Amino acid sequence: MRAGGLGAAAAALAGTPACSVPTGSTGRQMTLWYWTSGLSDKVVGEARRKFTAVDLRPVQIGGYFRSKLLTNMAGRAYVPDITGLKGEDMASYHANADQFMDLRALGADALADRYLPWKWRECITSQGRMIGFPIDVGPTAHYYRPDVFERAGLPTEPDDVAAQMSSWDTYFAAGRRLRKKVPGASMILGMTDVFQYAIGQSTERFVDKDKHFIGDGEHVRHAWDLAVRAKRMGITSHLRPGSPDQTAALAKGRLPSQLNPSWWSADLKLSAPGSKGKWRVARMPGGPANYGGSFLAITKYCRKPEQAFEIITWLLDADNQTRGFTDAGLFPSTPASYTHKAMRAPDPFFGGQVTVDVFGPAAEKIPVAYNSPYDVAVSQPIRDEIVNINDLGKDPDDAWRDAMSKVRRIADHLGVS
Repeated sequence: MRAGGLGAAAAALAGTPACSVPTGSTGRQMTLWYWTSGLSDKVVGEARRKFTAVDLRPVQIGGYFRSKLLTNMAGRAYVPDITGLKGEDMASYHANADQFMDLRALGADALADRYLPWKWRECITSQGRMIGFPIDVGPTAHYYRPDVFERAGLPTEPDDVAAQMSSWDTYFAAGRRLRKKVPGASMILGMTDVFQYAIGQSTERFVDKDKHFIGDGEHVRHAWDLAVRAKRMGITSHLRPGSPDQTAALAKGRLPSQLNPSWWSADLKLSAPGSKGKWRVARMPGGPANYGGSFLAITKYCRKPEQAFEIITWLLDADNQTRGFTDAGLFPSTPASYTHKAMRAPDPFFGGQVTVDVFGPAAEKIPVAYNSPYDVAVSQPIRDEIVNINDLGKDPDDAWRDAMSKVRRIADHLGVS
């Protein structure tokens, strides 16, 4: 259904006249769409006061952001001048690149060296059009509780934890030791965490540039086997992500190790405020990966694209990306931010640790992989079967065969060979 909906929207967009102007637009009014915590509200407020040549109107859109944006574009009504594009959706927007201004034509190339190269490349289509400007990234790390690790006889300092648990094998071994020494504690929330981050550490995904399915390749099977091994070793929990039980386990130390992106620190602070000072952050087992991070785009309907470009590049310069981190937990895509005083402030929640020393180097070493617009659709059966193993105890071999069978039907429907 998701793939069919996107196909219909793409077809509608393909027939949109290039000269059309959305209803509800005025020459001076400039609308900015984003989602809650997608930008620093304080910085957006300053932009309204700074750029007085236009009436900048920020609107926070709830629900299914991509669907609402595509629907309005297809209907040519109430289309924003500037819009956020979520990172996980970027590949699907490439097919609709003609609905956005090419930021290179507005001078974006002159700013490229200020941003993470891999993030910059994500928003450039195969035809060379740049349809988004980087907001943030989501480098992953190992969040852990040193008080619980000490009870298990495991290292407690971030560098020591990273050294002893540098690979998935050594991380799993630590998980087995934790289970024996601290009854009721689990090293990993679930198999999905292992699978998705192992995939993120690879330079390949599920569909290549030539529209060939590669989700049955060694890199995917390696991630699958790692997830299955974690389950068989008994180091995964039976808790559902985002559930009250998970929240309680985080607070009580029953989930003293979590693999998550930089933005999860804000979630942790909200869900387990009583554990302030008890957490630390170490480098990710197996190497860095990225999960999350978004962009700002200028739609083709914008009547003042040069002014819009000035606004988004101001919103997303190194100083304001630093504020995005302190205000909304958005980890900057501008490496210059990593040395700013505000980002180097010790974080009391993490025992006074300067967490940018972990996330910054990880952000700069993310493996580059091609993200196909078909990745989400063809990978979903694989992810579903991971859940079936984790939650229902399904046999892994049966699950893999079923996943590949379902993937092939989807791939054939989408024209993926």
